Amino acid sequence: MPRIRTALALAAASVLVLTGCATNAAPAAGGGSSTAGAAGAFPVTIENAFGETTIAKKPERVATVAWGNQEAALALGVVPVGMPKVTWGDDDGDGVLPWVEDKLKELGAKTPTLFDEAQGIDFEGVADSRPDVILAAYSGLTREDYDKLSKIAPVVAYPKVAWGTTWQDMTITNGTALGLKTQAEDLVSTLTKTLDDEVAKYPEIAGKKAMFSSFDPSNLSQIGFYTLEDPRAKFLKDLGTVPPTTVEEQSKSSKEFWIVNSTEDIEQFSDLQVLVTYGDDSTLAAMQADPLLSRIPAVKNGAVVVLPSVNDSLAAAANPSPLSITDPHTSEFIKMLAEAAKKAS
Repeated sequence: MPRIRTALALAAASVLVLTGCATNAAPAAGGGSSTAGAAGAFPVTIENAFGETTIAKKPERVATVAWGNQEAALALGVVPVGMPKVTWGDDDGDGVLPWVEDKLKELGAKTPTLFDEAQGIDFEGVADSRPDVILAAYSGLTREDYDKLSKIAPVVAYPKVAWGTTWQDMTITNGTALGLKTQAEDLVSTLTKTLDDEVAKYPEIAGKKAMFSSFDPSNLSQIGFYTLEDPRAKFLKDLGTVPPTTVEEQSKSSKEFWIVNSTEDIEQFSDLQVLVTYGDDSTLAAMQADPLLSRIPAVKNGAVVVLPSVNDSLAAAANPSPLSITDPHTSEFIKMLAEAAKKAS
């Protein structure tokens, strides 16, 4: 898909590297240390939303915070010494997503220390892991979080917008910090081809106006959506859909990843053909029973993808990572999107 290839080019351009080029050596992994990456790739300086981060030498101990950053490291063969305990999309309650478990097994590595982020960044846990670098290219770090973490180790924060880093940018930015920029770019190209091939099976998706939302069943007076700053919405575009007019317009004037509208303005969504949201077996029926939401073409036609919102890895796969893309859950999500697209008017 052309949009996916464009995203790759933008991802590569977004990383500022003030150093020599990394080598093409294949990444290795082992026991919590980043054994891959040429020493000649350092020092490296990476721009972020808070300024610049300089990593003086190849990190041996890598910690990650927030969402998905550990998956970028693992996909490049680098096993973190510590990473967040996953509480959303976890299928078996062990704090590790299934595709991460598979990768750890493939690398012959034990599960890293899991940071408890239920109340925010686990600063104490991160400090105890004694990292050489902290990966947070996809995160919602505040300035206070960033400054506090920076006292522990160099922090690779998001480039511009909190929670707005695509899987492509996350992979390349974190890979650059590990001395594996070339390998990261190659990985993104390979995964792009994987997505292209999968989406090609479902031509009905192309051009459909789709939106990624989340509904509170106790308050259907509001309709929110993930803006085009959010990876979930960008992933829908990667898969061949286009945003409805109001999503595109409102996203242009916002730096937030989420916007809420009143359903009193439901006519704004009159061109919405496919809706992706979280919920359960009752979600679509509740929306179709609502006098305002039922006026949205996607809702009226049942062209709605409902992702399980509790302890199901399918929902996590809709917010892609370099490990989840090759997992069967992503193929399932794309198939569900195609089935909804068939119902679109």
